[in-house]
Amino acid sequence: MKKEQNKVSVLFMLFSILFCVCLIAANVLETKQIQVGPISLTGGLIVFPISYIINDCVCEVWGYGKARLLIWTGFAMNFFFVMLGALCDVIPPAPYWDNNEGFHAIFGLAPRIAAASFIAFIAGSFINAYIMSKMKIASKGKHFSLRAILSTIGGESADSIIFFPLAFFGVLPTEALLPLMGWQVLLKTTYEIVVLPLTIRIVKNLKEHEGEDTYDNNINYNIIGIKWH
Repeated sequence: MKKEQNKVSVLFMLFSILFCVCLIAANVLETKQIQVGPISLTGGLIVFPISYIINDCVCEVWGYGKARLLIWTGFAMNFFFVMLGALCDVIPPAPYWDNNEGFHAIFGLAPRIAAASFIAFIAGSFINAYIMSKMKIASKGKHFSLRAILSTIGGESADSIIFFPLAFFGVLPTEALLPLMGWQVLLKTTYEIVVLPLTIRIVKNLKEHEGEDTYDNNINYNIIGIKWH
């Protein structure tokens, strides 16, 4: 009987649910441009960095293999949500429904944003997890704060470089894209630094509760090699 080996931690499951919610919410919020002082940003900034913090926690405690499972689960749930939204958008509205234009403004653009997000998310998330994993081995588990920050810079940079041209070229002025990308990376990294004390406490408590502190020695970093246990 190998039933016990196929079980996952309740905490890992809860982190996975939160991860998926953050990704889905970010795709919808990305359709709105917001202004914070002189800086133009996308609404996804409110929630998307949380997914990188979760990625860091999962990779640090359960290892790259579980982070890989988390990333692909988030991808699948996000894809499912966007497809449902797109399907609902193309179905003719009821005669008395007068909000179809607003609905289309969100879910009509969402498929393009989602496609860009899917590509950028896969690249950024796996770069983030790879850096966390490799640096943990190299540092023998020390310097979590540095690893979390550097992995976020690497992941968020890749995400922004891929996402913004694919999602907003032709929608936003070309001269606005580069500053938008730069501010996103800077502010998302700042976001992680600000909440770092909380992240450290969460990781410490997770390791104590789960009895896990995984080192990815000799692991296959192939992004497709999902393990379900």
